[in-house]
Amino acid sequence: MIICVLCLSPLKSLILIFFQLFRMAEDNKEVKSFKDLGICEQLVEACENLGWKTPSKIQAEAIPHALEGKDLIGLAQTGSGKTGAFALPILQALLDTPQVLFACVLSPTRELAIQIAEQFEALGSGIGLKCAVVSFLFN
Repeated sequence: MIICVLCLSPLKSLILIFFQLFRMAEDNKEVKSFKDLGICEQLVEACENLGWKTPSKIQAEAIPHALEGKDLIGLAQTGSGKTGAFALPILQALLDTPQVLFACVLSPTRELAIQIAEQFEALGSGIGLKCAVVSFLFN
């Protein structure tokens, strides 16, 4: 299983996160665990191994919609858990429908692409996930 992370240098601060656009509704529903969001046990264990005890706000809002197959664009502070918000649904879909090549994530910088790939590999370590970072420079 391979997830390819593409880095497109001239794009500044835009991460394209799959599917179709939807508007995240503000919801005061309290989510206590990743399992409450619908994440499978295998990935819940991966979250626990990374020290993720409870979902962040962006994860709690985005994951249920992504698990339903909806597209999303999410904005949140650095370090708020955005990568987990889109990586967990991708990995869960991969577990549901195993394929050799499964997802492509676009990143504005090579450094961020590497961080995203490392996060995917950490979350997918229990399922033998492999990632490749492909970097392009445009003039």
